[in-house]
Amino acid sequence: MRAAEQVVFDREPDVDLMGRAAAEVARVAAAVAPEGAVLVVVGPGNNGGDGLFAAALLAEHRPVFVWLTGGSGHAAGREAARRAGATEVDAVGALQSLADSALVIDAVLGLGSRGGLPLAVATFAEACAAAAVPVLSVDLPSGLVADQGLLPGASFSAAHTVTFAALKACHVQEPAASRCGRLHVADIGVDVPAATLRQAEESDIARWWPTPGATSDKYARGVVMLDTGSEHYPGAALLTVAGALNSGAGMARYTGRVASGLILTRFPSTVIGEGRAQALVLGSGWGETDGAEGRVANARLHALPTVVDADALYSLPEERLDGWLLTPHAGELARLLGCTRSHVEAHPLSCVRELARHSGAAVLLKGATQFVAEPSGRVTLAVAGPAWTAQAGSGDVLAGICGTLLAAGLPAWQAGVVGASVQAIAAARNPGPYPPDQLAARLPETIAALTAGAGG
Repeated sequence: MRAAEQVVFDREPDVDLMGRAAAEVARVAAAVAPEGAVLVVVGPGNNGGDGLFAAALLAEHRPVFVWLTGGSGHAAGREAARRAGATEVDAVGALQSLADSALVIDAVLGLGSRGGLPLAVATFAEACAAAAVPVLSVDLPSGLVADQGLLPGASFSAAHTVTFAALKACHVQEPAASRCGRLHVADIGVDVPAATLRQAEESDIARWWPTPGATSDKYARGVVMLDTGSEHYPGAALLTVAGALNSGAGMARYTGRVASGLILTRFPSTVIGEGRAQALVLGSGWGETDGAEGRVANARLHALPTVVDADALYSLPEERLDGWLLTPHAGELARLLGCTRSHVEAHPLSCVRELARHSGAAVLLKGATQFVAEPSGRVTLAVAGPAWTAQAGSGDVLAGICGTLLAAGLPAWQAGVVGASVQAIAAARNPGPYPPDQLAARLPETIAALTAGAGG
């Protein structure tokens, strides 16, 4: 962002980016809280300057109180707020003003923050939450770090966040994203170059979903072959088949070690045994069994796009896995990289990129935020879903969905993004603790609604 802003300053030395940002903050503030007093909490830097100039604009029409948390602030912004009639208060005055405030504008810390809040500000942020006074944060809720999704310490929890030119990592990565509230991306005339981190939206999923045409048969729609489940984990086989069939596979073949009668009782359209297929799914529910390397090697002989999940991840061949999709959670990725789970959780982007680069496969890191890395280093975040999906078996269903999408012809990274997203969208449209098999049964109506909205 700083580099992009510098380009504007070099081109237009007299440009007033702070004024533009402040105008956007004031506009959103007026929209979310049309009446009542506004309390602006200000830090010493440019973020505070945005807040002070926004305070000046708002003070022309309504009561505005300003707390300079560091004892000083952007000089010109402070003078503008004072002239417009804003009233300065100290920490005690800010707490006293909360009860009569319709909105708090958080302009304490910006993009350069290292995370956390000074004690007095942290106390005030807690008071805002306790009093249920909505917070509008400037650029990001103060206390977060722009480039990561962790919660390094105390922070504001915003109902709305106004950011400029583009979203930042903290806005889309959990758990930080949950502190940001509704996001408003304001255009202030700064062009941000294409990034290697992207966020998928529902409209992307609708556009990317492979829909059959009038001439499609079961092979054109895609046949997925599933080697999943075991004697100890037979449910994983049922869940992967459920994911595959309910996401639209032309045919599901089952080649795993669970009794065929169990599979056919639940899913009579399943074909048992190997045969013609367009994609494979391996590993879900294998458990720590012997022969995993042989099963993965056998899959390699098919030369098909392959989803590799769970225990099969630990038996990957050394050669490049072009066209494959690996689906680890944080613990599995840590084991593959030889690091700790906490390291993966702290540095998900670098970790998922490293496995993709090393393996040549696309990698879907499962979790509250789901990252899909390509060997090139580009990462796409799946559409986020509710926390209800953090349930045993969700990953098995997801593997089946991704297998269907690979069989339909999507490249591995796209199958990962679309598969993870449609599961999240289905959960969001059916709120509550639905177990994975029941949520899988709701995939068809979700997909039908998505594709209808995209024009079929």
